[in-house]
Amino acid sequence: RREERDSEWQERVVQIRRVSKTVKGGKKMSFRAILVVGNEKGQVGVGVGKASDVIGAVRKGVADGKKHLVKVPLTSSNSLPTVALGRDGAASVLMRPAAPGTGVIAGGSIRTVLELAGVKNVLAKRLGSKTPLNNARAAMMALGALRTHKAAAKERGIPLQQMYS
Repeated sequence: RREERDSEWQERVVQIRRVSKTVKGGKKMSFRAILVVGNEKGQVGVGVGKASDVIGAVRKGVADGKKHLVKVPLTSSNSLPTVALGRDGAASVLMRPAAPGTGVIAGGSIRTVLELAGVKNVLAKRLGSKTPLNNARAAMMALGALRTHKAAAKERGIPLQQMYS
């Protein structure tokens, strides 16, 4: 049963970096892995893992990504319902819904986050920092802040038809 649950999840490595810490005896080398985990059905997460070997760092990153999942509302054309802005550190991400057939127009780690979330038609722009981790986290912030029109109408206590008039 656990294998069935894990098989729907896809994981992609965004970056693997060798980092070092200066200790009394010299430098201690370790690896940092940034991973994106998603099921292409509206759930996605970004995780970071650090270990003395790459495989351990990737395993920790996957576990961290599954802990920080975000539910993404998708339209019938597998696009975003509204414009989304996300910010993490100096990285800003702007995402706009796109017409069917557009594809995922995004760069760097933002593209990976959107693809694993199941978004098929979107225009995204990275603003500010080029750091992959901050960009991925900014994309997660933007996707986490999204609401459908139905949810927004319910929150405001008005009928859905009034939202469009």
